[in-house]
Amino acid sequence: MNILQTEDTICAIATAQGGAIGTIRVSGPEAITLTDRIFKPVSGKPLAERAPYTLTFGHILSPEGEIIDEVLVSLFRAPHSYTGQDSTEISCHGSSYILQQVMQLLIRQGCRAAGPGEYTQRAFLNGKMDLSQAEAVADLIASTSAATHRMAMNQMRGGFSRELAVLRDKLLHLTSLMELELDFSDHEELEFADRSELEDIARQIEQVIHHLVDTFSVGNALKNGVPVAIVGETNAGKSTLLNALLNEERAIVSDIHGTTRDVIEDTMNLGGITFRFIDTAGIRETTDTIESLGIERSFQKLDQADIVLWVIDTTCAEEQYRQLADKILPRCEGKHLVIVLNKADLLSSDDVDTAASTDVQLTSLKAALPDLPEDACVLSLSAKQKEGLSQLQKQLVDFAALPDLSQNDVVVSNIRHYEALSRALEAIHRVQDGLAMQLSGDLVSQDLRECLYHLGEIVGGTIETDEVLGNIFKHFCVGK
Repeated sequence: MNILQTEDTICAIATAQGGAIGTIRVSGPEAITLTDRIFKPVSGKPLAERAPYTLTFGHILSPEGEIIDEVLVSLFRAPHSYTGQDSTEISCHGSSYILQQVMQLLIRQGCRAAGPGEYTQRAFLNGKMDLSQAEAVADLIASTSAATHRMAMNQMRGGFSRELAVLRDKLLHLTSLMELELDFSDHEELEFADRSELEDIARQIEQVIHHLVDTFSVGNALKNGVPVAIVGETNAGKSTLLNALLNEERAIVSDIHGTTRDVIEDTMNLGGITFRFIDTAGIRETTDTIESLGIERSFQKLDQADIVLWVIDTTCAEEQYRQLADKILPRCEGKHLVIVLNKADLLSSDDVDTAASTDVQLTSLKAALPDLPEDACVLSLSAKQKEGLSQLQKQLVDFAALPDLSQNDVVVSNIRHYEALSRALEAIHRVQDGLAMQLSGDLVSQDLRECLYHLGEIVGGTIETDEVLGNIFKHFCVGK
């Protein structure tokens, strides 16, 4: 899709298949004219002569005059529409046959089928929203919880953009002071701002950008789910635990060692928080090439996780711990570690009870293995019997500790925004260093301009290439 083709008139089905009502959106210079060619109002004037923001009841007619459907047509005139162009929305009955017939009639009259995200892309190109707001539209459609909905709604309403606008104003003020210093550098008697004032402004800017960068860990967890890696030896019960948590047979369970040879991921909602569980290949010494690749991926996923569930067969807990401690523990630094003593149902009947057995196992592990992390949580459960899962689920929610968000909270959840902010943060750090080292104004100004550039990337002020915009909008659904 070429972003410059904004003068085409486009059409697309904007509703999901199977509903009682289906909507077709038409946008472009000839949207009203082309809709008029296939639509006949039951009474009154054609669409071209009607006022905007009105609904008109009538029929969609085939070239032979046959009635395809009774419909309602909404009318919008540029620039007061979603795309900023003349637009119509045709509300039909939800039959896929009817919708396809209407689409074909529009295309025969001169419309072009819209590409993914082309309506929102036109809204951006026509100044109806900036790029961060446009991307929030996709996030709003994909929101699956109250938190992700609030994040997307705040961004779409311009909360993030306003935060960036304040930053931009401060940067421009700092830049103007530096430029004045350069312009009048030969007038020693003139002083527009001392370096301490410039350093204070730069510090304020750095703090705001740093805060926005720090929110990404929360935003990413809310948007994509808190990553939880399930690791351990083969046949410790990792896949059984995943199936028990998800309450479905998501992973193959077998007594054969090494059944899971690749990572399996799925999500579920606990306490209003989305968790992304990652079942990994069992870690053991093997000469099997495919299994070795799976084990390597296990370690990669472990590194990426925020929470690690190390599943250990409770009947041989100390042995399994010793075998993998040097491989797993170093990778768990800075993460929440839960040691899951699985297969509690196989404990001998001589054990007093499950809770006492857990205490015995934990005491035994700590006594025999003094390198057991102090902050590691140890739980006993039976994944097969689905016993003890509630305690594990509660622990996961406690470890996630995600804040409650309001629609006024600015949280970064888009990786493109995070990368741009990170580059802006590096630039402002160079500005601070330059001011501290009394570098010349032209060197400091260059870093200031770079910081402004990276912030501009987020809202689209510096985006000019078809390739970049095309990459952003190609992930939207058709009709939006």
